[in-house]
Amino acid sequence: MFSPQGPSLRELAVQALSSVEHGYDLLAPKFDRTPFRTSDVLLDATADALRPLGPFGSGLDVCCGTGAGMRVLEPLCQGRTTGVDFSAGMLAQAHASHPEVEWVQADVRSLPFTEAFDLAVTFGALGHFLPAERPALFAGVYRALRPGGLLAFPIGGPPPITSFWYWALLGFDAAMRVRNAVWRPPFVMYYRTCPLQAMRDDLTAAGFTVTTPPLTGLGPRKDGAPRYRLVLARKPS
Repeated sequence: MFSPQGPSLRELAVQALSSVEHGYDLLAPKFDRTPFRTSDVLLDATADALRPLGPFGSGLDVCCGTGAGMRVLEPLCQGRTTGVDFSAGMLAQAHASHPEVEWVQADVRSLPFTEAFDLAVTFGALGHFLPAERPALFAGVYRALRPGGLLAFPIGGPPPITSFWYWALLGFDAAMRVRNAVWRPPFVMYYRTCPLQAMRDDLTAAGFTVTTPPLTGLGPRKDGAPRYRLVLARKPS
């Protein structure tokens, strides 16, 4: 499915009926050949937007998966780079691609770092956290950053109600809620639980100063709104 080297429909079904951790362990060897991997276009646009704010010292990729975020961190960070994820399978793939990086297996809702990083990023992972779990996630990132440190991540604009994607994402989230109501263990992945204002509110409550400039490198939508914004959450100096 997606490509000849990607997962089959049966493999995706088995993953979807597993826990989040075990599902990603199963998907890890073929993850980079699916649309779930953050695109290089989005990674490069993020790096371009962050470059004028650097250089940075050490960098952290939160929910690093197979390590795609190192395309952003390694050129921007002069110190060590670290990725953290709870899936051993994803980390094994990340280590194979980037053996020079420090890879840490941990639950990112209780990150094991204190004032260790200057830049933290995350890509495509926030839908794996229920809204009630985000305060612990953002508090852990806040603790992991040095004073003046920055958390950055892109967030897509909401599709208009008349678009195909509005209804596709609504249908996916509805199907996921039904799946989690009738099947255990749950697989938490929702596309509509991370609106921009909710992200701003949760980050501000964690102590960050938040700005959300448009990612101009990706251009506007047909209605003139930005396709993506870059959330920049700064820990006070």
